[in-house]
Amino acid sequence: MTKGRLTGKIALVVGAGSRGEPAGTGYAAARLFAKEGAKVMLADYDLERAEVTHRQLIAAGGTANIVKADVTDEDDIRAMIAACQNDFGGLHILYNNVANSGLGMVTEIAESDLDTTLAVNLKSALLTCKHAVPLMKASGGGSIINIASIDGLRAGFKRNVPYAVTKAGLIQLSRVMAVHHGRDNIRVNAIAPGHIHGAFVRSLAADTRDLRRKAGPLGTEGTAWDVAWAAVFLASDEARWISGVVLPIDAGLLAATPLSVLDDILND
Repeated sequence: MTKGRLTGKIALVVGAGSRGEPAGTGYAAARLFAKEGAKVMLADYDLERAEVTHRQLIAAGGTANIVKADVTDEDDIRAMIAACQNDFGGLHILYNNVANSGLGMVTEIAESDLDTTLAVNLKSALLTCKHAVPLMKASGGGSIINIASIDGLRAGFKRNVPYAVTKAGLIQLSRVMAVHHGRDNIRVNAIAPGHIHGAFVRSLAADTRDLRRKAGPLGTEGTAWDVAWAAVFLASDEARWISGVVLPIDAGLLAATPLSVLDDILND
């Protein structure tokens, strides 16, 4: 591999396993981090999925290792962070990516489903940051990237209160951590993907998928690679003065109101 934008950096991608096509945001970020020269720790609870990503990174000339981790369990998180230190000698980039769909209006949600979504979407990122920050600080600082959603900023396409409130929590976590750890030379930002087509939503019907595309002012469909390229930028030194922001990757959707894109939806 040629010298890239992340050469010399060590990255931890949480939820890096591949579910096949279309690519998911964890897989895509791991591929691009490695392409740009980072050493990548691939964390996933499913080793088979992580091994698919690992094989492809190695085949492309990248450097990567695998750690199995249930990031709702603090002991697993400690072991995951220790693997970054033991295998690569530090940590500069943390990409928090795991998520549960968390469907239902507030009147419909079951307590057990709420607990699961809170644990997977928010508790996991919070506790991973808790244990990553000391190692990142000892490594000279770095970049934390939390994958939120436009659903954490606006009511979404689906009625998904548990998902939406946990993604909103991730956004606020990013802001407060940016303030608390700026003097540690740690930047913390959130990416809010819009209606991308990836592994997380591969089961959507074709007409639903097309409606999501039409709703964005650009009128084109996003992919996990659009999110991953934004993550490369936020992880790189090019973004050295960017912290505490929420970056929508959404084809301009948050700039629109329903009526402003009605003609495009009806006539496209």
